[in-house]
Amino acid sequence: MTSRRLARRSLQTRLALAYAAGFYAAGVFVLVLVAVPLADIDAATPIGHSSSSAITGTGTGTGPGISLPQLLTGSAVALVVLLPLALALGWYVAGRFLQPLRAITATAKVISAGNLHRRLDLGEPTDELTELGHTLDDLFARLEASFDAQRHFVANASHELRTPLAGLRTLLEVTLADPGADAGTLRSACQEALALGGHQERLVHALLALATSERGVTRWDTLDLAHVVEGVLTSRRDQAKEAGVDLAGHLAPAVTAGDRRLIESLVANLIDNAIRHNHADGRVKVTTQTSGARVALTVVNSGPVVPGDQIQRLFHPFQKLAPERHGRSEGYGLGLAIVDAVAQAHHAALTTSARPEGGLSITVRFARDRP
Repeated sequence: MTSRRLARRSLQTRLALAYAAGFYAAGVFVLVLVAVPLADIDAATPIGHSSSSAITGTGTGTGPGISLPQLLTGSAVALVVLLPLALALGWYVAGRFLQPLRAITATAKVISAGNLHRRLDLGEPTDELTELGHTLDDLFARLEASFDAQRHFVANASHELRTPLAGLRTLLEVTLADPGADAGTLRSACQEALALGGHQERLVHALLALATSERGVTRWDTLDLAHVVEGVLTSRRDQAKEAGVDLAGHLAPAVTAGDRRLIESLVANLIDNAIRHNHADGRVKVTTQTSGARVALTVVNSGPVVPGDQIQRLFHPFQKLAPERHGRSEGYGLGLAIVDAVAQAHHAALTTSARPEGGLSITVRFARDRP
């Protein structure tokens, strides 16, 4: 704290000295500008004539004037008096200049992770410092939104993890408390415990995928988006057949650059989301194409009607729509959040629209070269 105060005072001192030097230099310049011509006049005055008459124009006897020595003495006194005045004026101007900066510092000190709603609100006049204040206000607003999203995410993740843990604990307690439990009962309990463990494993895998996607791209490889999509479609054929969904692909070469593992995760989550949030005899159509400097991946699926004002919410973690849209229990509300994170990591444009007849149309546009 002391070092910060010293730094602030040091800055004001430096500014005050700079301003004082400017004021003092201006005063010296004015005095020199007046004294030097008078000294030249005095040097050119003939012997026997009074220099005061040459300086003051009193040769006609209108009154006494000021001699050059007196003028020079007065100038020296004025320079001595001007020094503290220049310092005081420089200190005042520096203080006024640093006042918005002090307001920024004072407010920034009271802002913490639990108090991000405070703002600087410097107001007018608009200058470089108030512009800095507005920039910091925007930064604080983004930090507040980020912290709120983080708290919401942690709370939802804790809830999602606690539910299967509580179910597993209850299952084991009930089984152990049954004195007549036979081998069949124990086997059934173990199977249910394995199912709950698989649920936790899939959730943790989804959370790790989201964290990895948000970390960003660490490796850029050249890849054909069509080949990546073809591999994912092959691995999802049985899942789509079991759900009664027709899975079709129209794949044209689409070469781009990015992290193959992250892009595979994006494609897998898009297709899984399209299959899961569908209905019997539904359709999922996946296309890849190249258009100009970008390649596009589009996934269109049938399904229940999605309100247009709810689309953006689906790309936040653990956000789901009405139960009829996610009737199956394997969804966690993380799929589209992973898609959004991977798209942002690759600087890809993500466009989503609700189809009037039901379902979604999602397009991800990647740059053909590394951004």
